[in-house]
Amino acid sequence: MRLRSESFVDGAAIPAPFAFARPDASSHVALSENRNPHLVWQDAPKGTRSFAVICHDYDVPSRAEDVNREGREVPASLPRVDFFHWVLVDLPVSVAGVAEGEYSHQVTPKGKSGPEARHGARQGINDYTQWFASDHDMRGDYYGYDGPCPPWNDSIVHHYVFTVYALDVDRLPLDGRFDGRQALEAIDRHTLAKASIVGTYTLNPRLLAAAG
Repeated sequence: MRLRSESFVDGAAIPAPFAFARPDASSHVALSENRNPHLVWQDAPKGTRSFAVICHDYDVPSRAEDVNREGREVPASLPRVDFFHWVLVDLPVSVAGVAEGEYSHQVTPKGKSGPEARHGARQGINDYTQWFASDHDMRGDYYGYDGPCPPWNDSIVHHYVFTVYALDVDRLPLDGRFDGRQALEAIDRHTLAKASIVGTYTLNPRLLAAAG
């Protein structure tokens, strides 16, 4: 099974239009276009009955003490955890890709609606749901895709893994509101094949200057 994108090159930086936030010289970050990237896949195995798409960042700081704090930088040595940015399941086998901006084309305060999605698919909540839980203006259930927004003072570049799974069921055994971890548990029991690509992103001016 193979996966590719016209929105970014596997192993390279994700362009800012596909991120939740972009660098800003005066305020560190500003909201970006938050468009889901284009993805297309092929060579699914015989017996495939549906697809699922998961995007996660495995470089998220496990503690928030230094996150986005002036005069500090999140150390590279800090243990890291997963953060789910997109949980899309029950895509029919007739669908072999998603178009740029098809599932997200802006930042939606309090989150996009769900779980119902295009093509009869369903979307789970992403981890911005938990991140914004204490923010009166932003809290809500964040269904679907919301792109990169790593800490602007993180000392490492973050990696965003987009994985498409070929599944042996039409509909995963998930009910109501579900998150990435619950979806992966169900996906693992029904996976025939999978393919991944990785994009990188940073908001740290030091790292951006070094890359430029």
